[in-house]
Amino acid sequence: MESIKLNNGIDMPLLGYGVYQISPDECEHCVSEAIGVGYRLIDTAQAYYNEEGVGRAIRRSNVPRSEIFLTTKIWITHAGDEKAAASIDESLRKLRTDYVDLLLVHQPFSDYYGTYRAMEKALKDGKARAIGVSNFYPDSFVDIAENMEVVSAVNQLRTNVFLQQHDSEKEMNKYGARIMAWEPLMQASDELFGNVTLRAIAENHRKTVAQVALRYLVQRGIIAIPKSSHTDRMRPNLEVFDFTLTDAEMQSLLPLDREPEFSRSHRNPERIHFWLNYDKQFNPERRR
Repeated sequence: MESIKLNNGIDMPLLGYGVYQISPDECEHCVSEAIGVGYRLIDTAQAYYNEEGVGRAIRRSNVPRSEIFLTTKIWITHAGDEKAAASIDESLRKLRTDYVDLLLVHQPFSDYYGTYRAMEKALKDGKARAIGVSNFYPDSFVDIAENMEVVSAVNQLRTNVFLQQHDSEKEMNKYGARIMAWEPLMQASDELFGNVTLRAIAENHRKTVAQVALRYLVQRGIIAIPKSSHTDRMRPNLEVFDFTLTDAEMQSLLPLDREPEFSRSHRNPERIHFWLNYDKQFNPERRR
């Protein structure tokens, strides 16, 4: 597994396993399978409601904790200095660990400045090895980078061959920060797998379209966290470090980039209302 050095000097795997929308009941098994096939970066979040399953899988694996790069994110309902600090301790309890390798503000809403201050303290206290943000657009990223003590090491963004995030990358490069791509395979959409350009490149390298799509990201230095609950897909997703896209192939993928849909934008008021009420709708404990 290849890694990349973050702006605070620690190494992070370039490819990992995401557990968004994996149910608490399935999570332990899926993470155990992922670790078994070779994943060492595991990405979860408070709002995924499966931190406990991740923690059990890591604890029961034969892999030392020091070899696992563990990421979690603080949700909107825990925003602010005090609530975020308490939620960090609760996440550590659920994950059965004394620290996480990367701690992120999950969404740029509510008192995320207070949340970030709590993360800075967690960093100083050894509860996190690196901190950053998630879903912060370039303007918000620069704002928090210029106004907080510790510059974000990572910004987790929806990033794939059709949403390449060059504007974000340009601003983040000024701070040595890295993009971490969620939904790098577009939830295995027909649009991705049917794309003529991707299919031609895949055929040229005797690889799959998914492998080419992931290779495009990691070759740019973007950390990718594909999700799959099937072992037969987990393993191929890791096999992207034994080939290299040519400069011409990388250039041929640039025209696939396009403007993000407003319906999924964090500048869409309806989307913001959805996120602000997410915990009330999807938190299993609130629905009991």
